[in-house]
Amino acid sequence: MKQLLIVYHSMTGGSRQMAEAACTAASSEVTTQLKAASEAGPEDLLQADGYIFCAPENLAAIAGMMKDFFDRSYYPVLGRIEGHPYAQMVCAGSDGANAARQTARIAQGWRLKEIQPPLIICTDAQAPEAILAEKVIPEGKLKLCRDLGSAMGAGMQMGVF
Repeated sequence: MKQLLIVYHSMTGGSRQMAEAACTAASSEVTTQLKAASEAGPEDLLQADGYIFCAPENLAAIAGMMKDFFDRSYYPVLGRIEGHPYAQMVCAGSDGANAARQTARIAQGWRLKEIQPPLIICTDAQAPEAILAEKVIPEGKLKLCRDLGSAMGAGMQMGVF
């Protein structure tokens, strides 16, 4: 059975909820592994057949812990995961586009195959209190994450990706 690796980072719970939603939906189609970015590494990427990367945007960039995961993993897997499918989800306060661009650039370097444009969930958190507060992603937005996970799992299972 195909294996999907979902790597996420979350400080306030938003990205974690998104990753868990995608994981739950994908698990009916493929074997899934949900890993925090701080615990994931090159060996996890090498064992998987596809990936979902999920992180918050912090200061118009991917979160540092997610960047750390990519930094630790990039060269050890370079040339060894080419052609694998991937998708990404960004939990953003207002925009998320730059974080999505950064992740896409890393995936391009790995020669991964993007299965859909980035899913950016905006929390509209602008004030310091709202930015630092625990997030609750609304059901309608979590459905989008489940849809992504389901599509990724089904596509991998059928050999579409």
